[in-house]
Amino acid sequence: MSDLTDLYQAVILDHNKRPRNRGKLPQATRVASGDNPTCGDNCTVYLQMDGDRIGKIGFDGSGCAISQASASLMTTQLAGKTLSEAQSEFGEFRDIVTTGKEPEEFSEVAAFAGVHAFPARIKCATLSWHAAIEALKKPDSPVEE
Repeated sequence: MSDLTDLYQAVILDHNKRPRNRGKLPQATRVASGDNPTCGDNCTVYLQMDGDRIGKIGFDGSGCAISQASASLMTTQLAGKTLSEAQSEFGEFRDIVTTGKEPEEFSEVAAFAGVHAFPARIKCATLSWHAAIEALKKPDSPVEE
């Protein structure tokens, strides 16, 4: 059990130290932001759509290690997904962070199962996911700088 906990912590630390897809997408067609004033987290998610699927995804913002690692992981999980698929992925992630129940197969999202023991951190973990779903629901338009 300790080895699995260590692995999960390593996943979160890796995504926090070396975030995937960090940065604004110059050709983004959708954007949404979220803030968590309790922790001081903020996150903006940028999407470049390819039809009804996420072609490219990026994020920017600041906050605690949980929020930044979750945003990084979220970008890897939602790339190529439709709104419906993204909502399903978010539902699974939300279940993991609110209940601590790990998926049957190992995946990086399981690393966030321990968040359920810290209810204040659930908002940190889900912030970027909420922003991504909000951005997906918007119509395409050029994103202004």
